[in-house]
Amino acid sequence: MAERGEEEQERLNRQLIELLNELRVALPGVQVLFAFLLAVPFQNRFGQASQFERDVYLVTLLASAAATAFLIAPTAYHRILFQHGDRPRVIREGTRLLLAGLVALAVATTGAVFLAAHFIFSSAVAIAAGAAVAGMLGWLWFGLALVRRARES
Repeated sequence: MAERGEEEQERLNRQLIELLNELRVALPGVQVLFAFLLAVPFQNRFGQASQFERDVYLVTLLASAAATAFLIAPTAYHRILFQHGDRPRVIREGTRLLLAGLVALAVATTGAVFLAAHFIFSSAVAIAAGAAVAGMLGWLWFGLALVRRARES
């Protein structure tokens, strides 16, 4: 493997630090949501949930678990490979895992809002609330950057 120049090493170090900082922002949110979802079945009112609500709950719980896995995976990936001199791959794979984690977190967050609205209000309110949350997360987390990226290319 050819030695990298100091400038490239600095760029890679900065990219890795940025990736790790982004993970630090996303992880607390998914951890709180996952903990909340794990506690839900043990609440007395959960027994009143319809089969549909239980199905939505399971999908939401699994999306939250997937988000947790995807968002923690870059740390394990980095730790296992950090001394193997392939920082570009660690950054590339970490970025992919982070994006997959954000998609799963968006699904879980949307599901949690939908489930709460459906349990408390009605199907129409739940659909509107879920759609609003999905649209907001999709636009803020992905849409803005993808539109800018498309304009620049």
